[in-house]
Amino acid sequence: MRLSDMIESFIKDMMSPQEGELRLQRNELAEHFSCSPSQINYVLSTRFTPAHGYLIESRRGGGGFIRIVQIRTQTGEQLEQILNELIGDAIDAHSAQAICRQLANREVITKSEANIMCAATASRAFNAEANNRIKDEIRAGVLRSMLISVVKGNEQEDKNDL
Repeated sequence: MRLSDMIESFIKDMMSPQEGELRLQRNELAEHFSCSPSQINYVLSTRFTPAHGYLIESRRGGGGFIRIVQIRTQTGEQLEQILNELIGDAIDAHSAQAICRQLANREVITKSEANIMCAATASRAFNAEANNRIKDEIRAGVLRSMLISVVKGNEQEDKNDL
């Protein structure tokens, strides 16, 4: 097992499923694994991204820490805020598909809904003569709208089932 895999596994094992949040000291973690803090940064920046279902808050300095928050199913304004952080003003096709797959894996959306969203945000869906920045901005709006609509629709269905 590679060091990056061990660090990722260690962090995920430390995270409480109930809280979905963890605070770490970068230097202490690096010391534990006998590696440089940059190796910890690498794992955090590649394995704990919004597309993988995590948000990272980092504070540097003597009392600095890293806070890892697992994104969970949210509703209303919380959902829109998380989607704005995940998607932003623009998103490329690869990142859009990673978000859809992650949300399907977490059962926030169905696999069928994820497949439709992946098709709607794929590069081949944007054949118009426009620069990539404009395509990424349109893709972000389309994806955000679809996710909000699906999640709110699923909430409404759950209420009707009661």
